[in-house]
Amino acid sequence: MGVVLVIFTVALFVTAVSIPWVRRLAVHLGFVDAPAQRKLHAAPMPLLGGLAIFGGAVIALIAFSGQLPSSVGGVLLAMTIVVLVGLLDDWLGLPAWAKMGGVLLASLVLILFDIRVKLPIPESVNMALTLLWLLGITNALNFLDNMDGLSAGISAVAVSLMLLLGLVNDQFLVSALAAAVLGATLGFLRYNFKPANIFMGDAGSLFLGFLLALLGLQLRFPDNVSFVTWMVPVFILAVPIFDMTLVVVSRLRRGLSPNTPGKDHTSHRLVQMGYTQREAVLIIYLITGATGMVAIFITQATIPEGYVIFSIALVLAATAIWRLEKKWDEGVRT
Repeated sequence: MGVVLVIFTVALFVTAVSIPWVRRLAVHLGFVDAPAQRKLHAAPMPLLGGLAIFGGAVIALIAFSGQLPSSVGGVLLAMTIVVLVGLLDDWLGLPAWAKMGGVLLASLVLILFDIRVKLPIPESVNMALTLLWLLGITNALNFLDNMDGLSAGISAVAVSLMLLLGLVNDQFLVSALAAAVLGATLGFLRYNFKPANIFMGDAGSLFLGFLLALLGLQLRFPDNVSFVTWMVPVFILAVPIFDMTLVVVSRLRRGLSPNTPGKDHTSHRLVQMGYTQREAVLIIYLITGATGMVAIFITQATIPEGYVIFSIALVLAATAIWRLEKKWDEGVRT
C-alpha cells in the first residue's frame, strides 16, 4: 500500500509540475488545436497534455520498476507505442486506420507478455476478445475527449475504482498502474477542467483508453467465477462504451461515417438540454461513479444476479439511445 501511495504521489507531482513547461513546448512546436465550427474552444489550444500524463505515469512506474512483475516491461513498451501514435496524429492528422493499426501493434505486444482475456473458452476466441476490447475501449476514450475535463475526469473515476479493486484483491501490478494513471490524470485535470488551458490530444486520450482497457483485462476476482466477473470492467467503463455506441448508431442512421466529427456525443446532448458544460461533465462523472458501484456489486454477485443486472443495463442503455436520438430528430426539425 505504501509503494502504491508513493507511485500515485510521484505521478501527480511530475504531471502537475510539467504541464506549464509542456504547454510552452506545444506552442513553440506548433502542437495546437485550432478552433473550428464543430469544436467548443474559441482560441488555439496547446495539445501536448497527453505527453505530461504519460511522462508522469511512466516516471512513477520506472522509479519502482524493481518491485513490479517482469510483465511491466511489456506494458511500458505497449504504452510507448500508443503515445507515439497519438503524437503523430496530433502533429500530422493520421487516418483512423493508421491510429488503430498502432493500437493493434501495442495490443499484440501485450499478448506476447501474456496480458489477455483468459476466459474458459477456446484460445482463438480469447485472442479475438482481447483485441476487440483493447481497440474498442481505446477508441471509446478517444471519442470521449470532446469537452473540457471530460475524458481525464472519467478516466480518473474509472481508474480509482480499478485501484480499489486491485488493492482489495492483492493485485500489485494493477494497483501500481492504476495509481500511476490516477495521479497523472488528476495532475492534468488541474489544468484541463473548464476553462482548460491545455488539451491532452490524441496522445493522451489513446494512452488513457489503452491503459484502462489493459487494467480491465488484468483485474482478477478469486472469490467469484469469470462467467460473472467479466462484466466488472464493462460496468466500470460503461459511459465510454455507451457514448461510442450512441455516436456510431446516430451517425450510421444519418448516413455518416462513424469517424465523422460532430457535436452528437452524450456531453453535447446534455448541453443541448440546457445544462452548462461544467454541469454536463459533472453529471457524466456521477453516472460513471454509479456504474462503478454496480461493478463492485458484480464482483460478489451470483450468476443469475449478474445476468439480470446486465440485461437491465442493456435495456436502459438501448432506451436512452432511442430517447436521445428522438430528441436529436426533434431538434433538427425545429
